[in-house]
Amino acid sequence: MSSSPAGAVEQLAAIADLGAALDGSGIDHWLFGGWAVDFCVGEVTRAHADVDVAAWQRDHDAIAAALEPAGFRHVPRETDVAATRYERGAVEVELTFVAEQDGAVVIPVPDGPIVWSPAPFGDERRELLGVSARTIPLELLRGGKSRPRDEAEDAAKDVADFAALSRLD
Repeated sequence: MSSSPAGAVEQLAAIADLGAALDGSGIDHWLFGGWAVDFCVGEVTRAHADVDVAAWQRDHDAIAAALEPAGFRHVPRETDVAATRYERGAVEVELTFVAEQDGAVVIPVPDGPIVWSPAPFGDERRELLGVSARTIPLELLRGGKSRPRDEAEDAAKDVADFAALSRLD
């Protein structure tokens, strides 16, 4: 996927259209990952390979019904467990499914749910370059970025993202 400045413009347009389609269908969703960092700090901090979105697993079919008319094509992979993918042009959206369990937000995987957040994600909206989007809570995002992942490329993104979020203090 594109990582040029033009790619960022295309990704932001996709975020806006995805949000409008899901909001219009009453489907809760939240940005996480690098784009959520950018929405929190109010600027595009780095190139992004994709757009990470979380949504309720129970809305799987409604998501497809909302996104396909908005120009998003479902492109699942055999390796998808608690996620799926959509593409629009050069923009890839990775959609991670979540569920509620005893008040916590969990990722429902076959070996047992993984707790992502002990509390609901909420409905805070942030704006970036005229685009409005819901994001996971700042503290949850900051906590996830504070421990770089193992793979070198992912770790470098996490370090950059955490540094950007640290400027908010």
